[in-house]
Parts: sequence; C-alpha cells; structure tokens
Amino acid sequence: MAALNPAGRKRREMPDGLWMRCTDCESLVYRKEWEESLKICPKCGYHFRIGVAERIDYTLDEGSFEEYYADLMPTDPLHFVDKEPYPARLIRHQKATGLKDAAVVGKGRIEGIGVWFGVIDFAFLGGSMGSVVGEKLTRVFESALSDHIPVITVSAAGGGARMQEGAMSLLQMSKTSCAVRRLHEAGVAYISVLTDPTMGGNLASFASQGDFLIAEPRALIGFTGPRVIQETIKEKLPDGFQRAEFAVEHGLIDMIVHRRDMKPTLARILAYCTASSPPRK
Repeated sequence: MAALNPAGRKRREMPDGLWMRCTDCESLVYRKEWEESLKICPKCGYHFRIGVAERIDYTLDEGSFEEYYADLMPTDPLHFVDKEPYPARLIRHQKATGLKDAAVVGKGRIEGIGVWFGVIDFAFLGGSMGSVVGEKLTRVFESALSDHIPVITVSAAGGGARMQEGAMSLLQMSKTSCAVRRLHEAGVAYISVLTDPTMGGNLASFASQGDFLIAEPRALIGFTGPRVIQETIKEKLPDGFQRAEFAVEHGLIDMIVHRRDMKPTLARILAYCTASSPPRK
C-alpha cells in the first residue's frame, strides 16, 4: 500500500536516480540538469571527473573519432602480487570500465580540423602510466609527426608510474618525452589538457610538455600530492596549492578553460596553429 501524507493523500513515489548530491558543495542537484551541463554542478561549478567516452563526445566532432591501437594489452613482466595478482587487478578494472587500459587514442576532428587525440581515464588504475599507456601515446606523437597534424592529449591520472610494471613503467616517461621533443622540432602543435587530477609521472613527462597547457577549473596538478608534501616538509601549504588556479597564477600553465568552452577554445588554437604551420617538406 502506498504511504499517505498528513492530509491523507497518497504520496507520489520518487523514482530512484533523479537527484544527486554534489561531492563538492553538497547541494542537491537534478541529475538531468547535471548531465546536460556536461557533468558540472550547476550550483558551484564543480567539474566532476568523466570517462573516455564522455570526453570524446564533449570534445570531438560527432562521429569523427576513429580509435587506433586498440589491440594493445598490458602484460605482467614482474609477476607482481600485492593484495591480488596484477593480471587479476587488470581484469577487474577492464570489466569495471570497459577499457583494456587507461589510455584510448585515435584520430578525430574538432570543428572540422583533423587531430590526433589521446585520453587517459582515471577510473582505470588511477590513470597510471604503464607500458601500454606510454606506447599508445608515443605512437600518437609519432603518427602526428608523420601526418603533420596537431595532437591533443587529455590527462586524468593520479597514479603516476604503474608500480606493478616497475622500470618498464618508468621508461614510458622518457619515451613519451622524446616523442614530444621530435614534434617540437618539426613544428607540429601539441595541446595538453590537464584535468582533475594530473599527477606523478604523467605530469613529469608528456602532460607538461605541450605547446599549450590548458586546465579545467580547480584541477589538481602536481607531482606528489599536497598531503604528502605537507607531511614531509612539516609546513602548511599555501591556500589552493596545486590547483589549476594556483598553477596559472604562477605561470605553470597557460590558461584555465571551463568544460563547456573547451571545444571552441581548442578549435581556435588549432585554427591558428594549422594556419601558421609551415608546409611539409
């Protein structure tokens, strides 16, 4: 029997999932409005973390993305075991995210301009950079060099190097950095978008080496987390330390762009870069 309100009338049952609570301001938000706002809180502007599929939908022209190197799969070179074997951990995250590893790469278009595009998803092992992530990104940089078209990467990585792969993971930092260097030398534009969080080995290599460094509002950007730093140096850190606003104020990044403005901003940068790019020899 349906519950009655004090006036004796039947209460209308509220369908599950219509409302959600913002994890930042704790306001109650209508889920449909949140989704239509590109998963940004309409009350406080907090940018929720989003996955690969949503990032592609929000950034690239509809239907333009073509995935490359999707067959690359991580291995277990160290036979690593902590709370569970590394292969079991991989399978668990693959089932949870629908991804084979943390990076998805390919070609697409932004307002008609062709780009190579790479996204790292925090939901897969914290976006940590293992051998597959490094290899995919390196291939993207090398393909962009061959095609002489711009590259955009979108980072959401809090795990840095993937410890389960040891030195093979650390190697990806130098490998991606060398590939970016070749892009710079050839005059091919590289735009790096830093989202919450962009940390560790990702920031210490390819993510901080773009010709243009763009961040979403309040994204956490740094090498080691602020809590670890504060506990190490035994001093209180400045307000907003390692947030995007702190980074742009101190000249570490070029600009902060709201998610709804990201695609048109990228399109303007791409139009400038492709118009001013020297012809291929």
